Amino acid sequence: MQRGDMVRVASIDLGTVSSRLLLAEVKDGVIVDSRKRTIITDLGEGVDATGRFLDAAVARVLKACSSFVEDIEAFAPRAVCTTLTSAARDASNGQDLLDGLERLGLVPEVIPGEVEAKLTFYGVAHDFPGERIAVADSGGGSTEVVVGRYTPGEPLEVECARSMDIGCRRVTERFLSCQPARAEDLEAARDFAREQFEPYWSRMARRPERLVAVGGTVTTLVAMDRGMQVYDSSLVHLHDLELSQVEAAQRRLSALSVEQIAALPGIQPKRAPVILAGSLVIGELMRTGEYGSLTVSENSLMAGMAATLYEVLCKEVPAIGWMPRVSC
Repeated sequence: MQRGDMVRVASIDLGTVSSRLLLAEVKDGVIVDSRKRTIITDLGEGVDATGRFLDAAVARVLKACSSFVEDIEAFAPRAVCTTLTSAARDASNGQDLLDGLERLGLVPEVIPGEVEAKLTFYGVAHDFPGERIAVADSGGGSTEVVVGRYTPGEPLEVECARSMDIGCRRVTERFLSCQPARAEDLEAARDFAREQFEPYWSRMARRPERLVAVGGTVTTLVAMDRGMQVYDSSLVHLHDLELSQVEAAQRRLSALSVEQIAALPGIQPKRAPVILAGSLVIGELMRTGEYGSLTVSENSLMAGMAATLYEVLCKEVPAIGWMPRVSC
């Protein structure tokens, strides 16, 4: 295979809150057509407190991946990559999940936080060619922030990539197990987030003008703000989200029970227990970075993985400097 060819690839990303599948047709490293599936499997349930996966959580992920495998077989891609992120890095019994994935015919790989950050940056930066940007991926167990620039035809520039152990599931279990939330718990959660993010931004001599964020929290905040009864990615991708909107969502969510949150337009019921914590994480990320707004991207780690798989199939050195484990 060589540059200019069209190729089908598949990427599975198993995160702390959701399991995701991307089936993509890629040409010259750019996704030409794609189909996505997301299933909230809550793999990280209890991991922050116990350091272990719950058997039920492993079963949920394996059930989701079994259906993903059926979709992959019908799509017939040239390459498949299966990655696991924060929760799998923390769980002492992670091998149980890896063994189950291998029985499904997948080749799973637990990736370091910095690789996760670079993959996400690579996937997002294609929409901002030549622009120096900060990209944040706030998940269930961790938040990755990368500053850099991608210019087609030139090496990927990554100035600063860091993965921090803060995400919506982790913050929920530490501070917000009772909802409606108490004022002191909200403040403790904000303090925790601030302590994570301030050192990152303070070490940066010049912050990028644009902050781009990916992940279920920011896409849900947009859907919630717009009162979407049915999710429409075309109204979310590259949408600007103001800090004032994030703060308004926090005030609204903090006064409600999980059941009441689940009934709101734009909220996936399974995301209801963690969206308040997610909004607090995003709010402090923006505040400590002195960003009054951010740009929401529907691209993510899987888009970066699709571009990386294309490079591997072309026998090129991947732009992010990391070689994935690939199954066919």
